[in-house]
Formats: sequence, structure tokens, C-alpha cells
Amino acid sequence: MIYFDNSAATMIDPQALDAYVKTSQRIIGNPSSLHDLGNQANRLLQQARKQIAQQLSVSEKEIFFTSGGTEGDNWVLKGTAWEKQEFGRHIIISSIEHPAVSETAQQLEKQGFEVSVIPVTSAGFVSLSELEKAIRKDTILVSVMAVNNEMGAIQPIKAISQLLESYPKIHFHVDAVQAITKVPTEEWLTPRVDFATFSAHKFHGPRGAGFLFWRQGRKLSPLLSGGGQENNQRSSTENVPAIVAMAKALRLAMERKAANPTHVYDLKQALRNALAQYERVTIFSAMEQFAPHILCFSLEGIRGEVLVHAFEEKQIYLSTTSACSSRKHLASSTLHAMNVPANLATSAVRISLDESNTMAEVEQFLIIFNHLYQKFAKISEGVAK
Repeated sequence: MIYFDNSAATMIDPQALDAYVKTSQRIIGNPSSLHDLGNQANRLLQQARKQIAQQLSVSEKEIFFTSGGTEGDNWVLKGTAWEKQEFGRHIIISSIEHPAVSETAQQLEKQGFEVSVIPVTSAGFVSLSELEKAIRKDTILVSVMAVNNEMGAIQPIKAISQLLESYPKIHFHVDAVQAITKVPTEEWLTPRVDFATFSAHKFHGPRGAGFLFWRQGRKLSPLLSGGGQENNQRSSTENVPAIVAMAKALRLAMERKAANPTHVYDLKQALRNALAQYERVTIFSAMEQFAPHILCFSLEGIRGEVLVHAFEEKQIYLSTTSACSSRKHLASSTLHAMNVPANLATSAVRISLDESNTMAEVEQFLIIFNHLYQKFAKISEGVAK
């Protein structure tokens, strides 16, 4: 089995799983309880918070636990809107944001907020000039993802940060779900970034766990109300085993990346060089200014889901650009925003790699791809006749 769908979900690290199981078995207290069992749970919770903060070189007071990237994105957008609405009701996002951002923005529009959607270039990068033109006196938030989840373009977060230095009252949010452990932290967590969202299952942690970086001095309204957990900002009993496992997984993923920083890049380069030799293949993911783990391409004339299932029969797993849109049979929203022709957008598939993948898997994939390419070519010729 070859797993090339790591942007959708990674396999949990065995050490993180072990931490999850042991914490579940040994720590039964609620972190909010005052007795010793509660104190044990709370100590583990705060230890995990400190470990995550150390990996990002931020204060542990700036880490808030969530259920994942979707909750984090919803929290920042809605929390900013509700907190700052007396100062302004204008929000800016890019045209290639994850649905957790774009659909949340649409919800806020129904509540009377205005949303400007900034276009991207034909290569998939946010237009800085259009972003600057969209800023108004009543703008309260700019939200731009660090790495596009469909084709891997690393967005110009540093340049946007420099632009927003002139607008200190505007919240700047970065969806960093696809960036952490893949792209150097300093590329997307600049001193101007106020909020960043993360999801554990993207770096070999458990599903249903995530965290929010919240820069001290900024304000958000809570998304969840109740028992007052997370310093009265995110009510809900913390999932201590998942949080402990997430902290462990993040540290291990960072260590693997540091030990072999070019491994995933080399795998992508080999795939890209080989696929570029095929006449009917269009590659959307470059090497420079693109994340090393994502390769998006189209095989002209073959719908993406057909190619995905053809590989699945050979126990090779990839996806149609985004797991969140695959079951809805939607064409890539990112490629649409890049003005890619519809026939290519509907044919797009995404390979997403990880440090656990090998060059032998790449070679096996290319053997199977060549076989499928020839097979589909013969079918197309038969239809043409």
C-alpha cells in the first residue's frame, strides 16, 4: 500500500498513539477539578501547551486548544467579527481559502458583514496590489492561508505582513494547517501575524485535536460558551489524551524534518520530472515558492475521480485536489480561481507526500502511472475512431 494523501490526513505516529493510550488509561480526572486527579490532568495539559509553544517559539499563553483547523478558522473569523463590529464590519479573504474560512465568511455576510475576496495570479498567489486596494477604514480582518491545500502555493505572508504594518488595528489570520512541519515557521508566523490555526491530524497527531496561536494583546469573542475552560475563551472539557498526543506528534514531526530537510522535496522533484515527460499531463505545482509535499496535476481527458479510483485498485492512494471537496464531486476551487480551463480543473488530482514516503514508492507509482496512461490513451483512441 502506498499512501500519497497526507494533506488529507496523516497516519498517527506510534509514539503519539502510545501517549494517547497511556494518558487515557492513567489520567481520569477533569483538568478543571480541584482534587489531585484533576491537578494531574491539568499538569499534563499545561505541559503539552508549553511543548507546542516551544516548537513555535511563542509564549505558552498564546496557545489555545481546539478540535482542529475548522474550529480555529471559525473562531478567528467569527470572534473577530463579533469583537470588533463596532469599529468596522469589513473582512478580506483570498479566493483560494479553505471552506472553513470561505464558508464562514459567507455566514458572516448574512449577519451584515462585508467580505472582499482577493483574486490570485495564474500561478496561484494572492495579489498584493489587489489586497492593498481592498483595505478600507472599516476593515477589521485579513485572512490568508499559508500554504494552499490543493496545489501547494506558499502565499506571501511576509509581504502581506509588511503591508499590514501600516494597519495595526486590522487582525491578520493565517490558516497554517498545511504549513506546519512542511515550510519553515518563520515564513508564515511573522511578528505581524495575530492568529494562526493548526490541526493535529496533518502532522501525525490524532484526529479531532488542534490549536490556535493567539498573539497576546489581540481580542476575540469566544465561539463556545460554557464552563470557561482555556482561560475563559474556549469552553468545553479539554481532550487531554488527544492534546498530549498532539504535542508529542508535533515535536517528533519537527525533529524528522530537521534531520532530513530535503527528503520530501526530493520525492516531489522526482515525481514532477517524470510526469512532465507525458504530453497529456499538466502540472500545476512548481518547486520554488511551493510547499515540498504537494503536487497537483491533470491528465487531460480523464476526470480526477476516475484516476483516483484507478490508482486505488493498485493500492495507491491520492485524492482529487482536496479531501473536503472530493465527495461533493466539485472541481478544484483553487484552479478555478487561477482561471484554469474547466476540463483541466475537473481532471486534477493531488499527491501529498510525507517524510515516511520513500523513493521506492515514487518509482512504483510512476510504473503504475505509465501503465494507466497507456491504457487511457488506447481508450481515447478507440472512442475517437
